[in-house]
Amino acid sequence: MRRAVGRFSVTAAAAAFLFAASGAQAARQAVAIDPSIEPGTIVVKTSERQLYLVTGYGSAIRYPVAVGRPGKQWSGEAAVQGKYVSPAWSPPDEVRRDNPRLPNVIPGGSKGNPMGTRALVLDRGQYAIHGTNAPGSIGTFASYGCVRMHNADINDLFDRVDVGTRVVVVK
Repeated sequence: MRRAVGRFSVTAAAAAFLFAASGAQAARQAVAIDPSIEPGTIVVKTSERQLYLVTGYGSAIRYPVAVGRPGKQWSGEAAVQGKYVSPAWSPPDEVRRDNPRLPNVIPGGSKGNPMGTRALVLDRGQYAIHGTNAPGSIGTFASYGCVRMHNADINDLFDRVDVGTRVVVVK
C-alpha cells in the first residue's frame, strides 16, 4: 500500500510540474537520459527538436525547441558565454545578407525582437539559446542555427544554468 501511495505521489508531483510549466505551450518534462552525461550539461538533439538539461546521472528536464533549418544546423560543443534578460538583438551577418532591411539593433522587449525574454549566448559563432516571439515555430526547423524555446521554458532554463555551462548539440 505504501508503495502505491509513493508512486501516486511521484505521478502527482510530475503532473503538477508539467502544469506549472505554463500549460500546453511549455511542455517540459522530467525524463531519463544517458547516465554517463554529466549533470548540468545542456544537450540539444536537433533531429528530435528537443533540449535536455541533465539534472542528475540518468535524469533530465526535456524542453521542446526550434532548431536550425536545413543548411543552417550545426553540431558540436559550446559553452554558455553570457546570460541576458530582455536582450537586444543585432542580426548576424548571414541574416542581414538575407534581409538587408533589418535595423542594426532591435531593442529588447520590442515586438520585432526575435530573442524573447531571455538569452543564453554561446561561445561558438553567433548562436544562442533564447526565447521567441513566434511560439508556433517551436518543434520545427526554423532558425539560422539558434535554439528557440517558449519564453516560459527559457526563463526556467535561464534560472537553472550558469555562465560556463557545457552545451552539446547533436544531430
